[in-house]
Amino acid sequence: MKIFAVAQQKDGKLAAASYELIEAAKSLGGDIHTVILSDNASALASELAARGGGKVLAVSHPELKNFNDEAYVKVISNLISKYSPDIVLGLASFYGKALFSRLAASLGAPMASEATAVSLDGNSLVVTRPSHGGSVIAQVTATDSDKPYLVTLRMKIYPESKDGSGEVVEESVDASLLESKMSIKEVKAESAGSVNLTEADVIVSAGRGIKGTENIPMVKDLAQVLKGAFGASRAIVDAGWTEYSNQVGQTGKTVNPKLYIAIGISGAIQHLVGMQTSKVIVAVNKDKDAPIFNIASYGIVGDAFEIVPAITKKFKAELAD
Repeated sequence: MKIFAVAQQKDGKLAAASYELIEAAKSLGGDIHTVILSDNASALASELAARGGGKVLAVSHPELKNFNDEAYVKVISNLISKYSPDIVLGLASFYGKALFSRLAASLGAPMASEATAVSLDGNSLVVTRPSHGGSVIAQVTATDSDKPYLVTLRMKIYPESKDGSGEVVEESVDASLLESKMSIKEVKAESAGSVNLTEADVIVSAGRGIKGTENIPMVKDLAQVLKGAFGASRAIVDAGWTEYSNQVGQTGKTVNPKLYIAIGISGAIQHLVGMQTSKVIVAVNKDKDAPIFNIASYGIVGDAFEIVPAITKKFKAELAD
């Protein structure tokens, strides 16, 4: 069985979750090929090869520096045609979702998204993924053996591959594959020191219970002390209290941190879908009947304006020692 793992890079740096894809591919025991596209993919490919990426296919071109799903799909489709993988794994990130949905449509191939596990039943890949807002855990497989099975994996599910064998294979790209109706006019960098939500081990999120934008610094302060990311419910994003890039939930980002702290979040299903697979969930809410407590590992019923500063102060003291 031949497996493609499509690594992700931004600004010339590999997403750490790319190594999680390699580990997922290893768990299936197949022949691993890792794909990396960039303006200078060779150095990135060497990093992937050193971490068990198998045969790392490096495609370099100035037009591949920034993500363009139309061009990326053409290049990856060309590699799929050349190497004929049985399975293609990618990340369930903002870029990964855009890329794989277009890739599946282009190839006419089956696809499963937001996977939380992959395994083999004989020669068939079985994908475990949440469905119906997370209330159902489904196991799905593909029946069309003529097409590769495309899967996007949630991040923070598999550990990062630390070592293994690998070799870099430089792949040329025909200029016609880079033609696109889209063009990138500007790329804006994230704020210095900010932690990417989808890659964070710790997330502290705020909901309507914080009462106003003036109280967001209180939540961000706790996130900063824990070296985590700041998240938000849809309610406060819609209210204009914070940016959409911070939104966790069905119409925001799906996250899977080791620790998720929900402050003043009631627990609407739209929000739960995006964070309920977190390893440990701590909820702070004055309403003891809030739905968030149904999935919380630990619940604190009380006034967030007293509890959060106290927790922040305690962590500051502990971490200073």
